[in-house]
Amino acid sequence: MHTREERTIRCLVAKVGLDGHDRGAHVIARAFRDAGFEVIYSGLHRAPEEIVQAAVQEDVDVLGISILSGAHDTLIPKVLEGLEEYGALEDTLVLVGGIVPEDDERHLKELGVAEVFGPGTPMEETIAFVREHVPDREPDR
Repeated sequence: MHTREERTIRCLVAKVGLDGHDRGAHVIARAFRDAGFEVIYSGLHRAPEEIVQAAVQEDVDVLGISILSGAHDTLIPKVLEGLEEYGALEDTLVLVGGIVPEDDERHLKELGVAEVFGPGTPMEETIAFVREHVPDREPDR
């Protein structure tokens, strides 16, 4: 039996929609790399379908969606639906980073988001959350 510590955690850090602010995504991507995670960055202005395709094709353990545009209530459910269609939602830890009102945060969690991290969240907290909650999978890569 393999444990989480015996394999590298694969993460996709994604920017969805027309949100052009990517500093936070770059900061978390760097922190994840420094923590020993394998990180793929989507680049800016990705459609939900593109993020789903990248997450499935790269077989990521963690999908971190950075969004500050206010369109989280429309775009993130589309990503979750796409992951569900591919049967990947159950095996993917979905995180959201950005400014999300409390009511919307609750709704996103009901749909399948594991956690929402707002501005100023310590990197160590996010990294610890990933390590604790990343789905167990056999290393078949």
